[in-house]
Amino acid sequence: MAANSSDCTDKEQPKLKLYSYWRSSCSWRARIALNLKGLSYEYKAVNLLKGEQFSPEFSKLNPINYVPVLVDEDIVIADSFAILMYLDEKYPQHPLLPCDLQKKAINFQAANIVSSSIQPLQNLLVLNYIEEKLGSDEKIAWAQNQIGRGFSALEKLLEGISGRYATGDEIYLADVFLAPQIHAAITRFKLDMVKGKRHRQG
Repeated sequence: MAANSSDCTDKEQPKLKLYSYWRSSCSWRARIALNLKGLSYEYKAVNLLKGEQFSPEFSKLNPINYVPVLVDEDIVIADSFAILMYLDEKYPQHPLLPCDLQKKAINFQAANIVSSSIQPLQNLLVLNYIEEKLGSDEKIAWAQNQIGRGFSALEKLLEGISGRYATGDEIYLADVFLAPQIHAAITRFKLDMVKGKRHRQG
C-alpha cells in the first residue's frame, strides 16, 4: 500500500533556520553554501541597521550579536566558517573542499584571508566608529585600502592554480568567501578593481 502524503511529510528533513541580514557578506556565505547543496531553509531576517541583532531572542543564539546563525533542530552554529564546515560534514552533496590536499589548503588560506584580514576590518562596527571619529570619506578610504591589501594577497595566493573559479573549475570554499566580498567591494565600497589591479602590479 502506498504511503499517503501525511506519512511522507512526517519523514521530511526538519527545515534549517538561517538568521541572516541581506547585505552581510558573512550571511551570503551561508546562503550560497545552502543553495549549492540544495538545502531548503527558513530565512529569519535580522536587520542590523535597526539593531535587531541585539534583541534578547538573537542574543541567546549568538551572544556576540553577529550574523549569520544557523539552527539545525537543537544545534546552533553562530559563525559563517563554522556553519560551512558543519554543512559540509552533515550534507556531503556538492563538497566545499576538493580532495587534492594542496588545493584544500589553498581554499582554507583564501577563506581565512577574507574572513580574518578583509571582512572584519570593513564590518559595520568598525566603519561606524571610523565615521564617528574621522568622517564618512575616511570610512570609505579605510575600507578600500583594507580590501585592496587583501585582494593583492589573494591574487598572489591563487596565481597558477585558479581556473574558471578560484582553485580550478569547480566551486569550492574559496569561491563561497570570495564572491560576496568582491560584490561588496564593487557595489558598496566602489573599489575600482581594474585600477586597483594595475596599482598592485605596478
